[in-house]
Amino acid sequence: MNGAPTSKKKGFQDERYRVLIGKLINARKSSGLSQAELANRLNRHQQFVSRYEIGERRLDIVEFIDISRALGVDMSILDAVS
Repeated sequence: MNGAPTSKKKGFQDERYRVLIGKLINARKSSGLSQAELANRLNRHQQFVSRYEIGERRLDIVEFIDISRALGVDMSILDAVS
């Protein structure tokens, strides 16, 4: 099937997912935001940010969009993940 994922790994075990989360972490740190400050922007608890950053929790697409917007990250970040 065209466009199908090349990896059968799911979640944080998939290298593409780890790269994506790494980019979000770098964007947060480059913005000078703590996990608590980002969580506040998202109207979430700090634990939400911590859990997805360490791989305890997987993000869905809507959460990814919300986090990207809160950090001012362009969606072209996805180009580097493929």
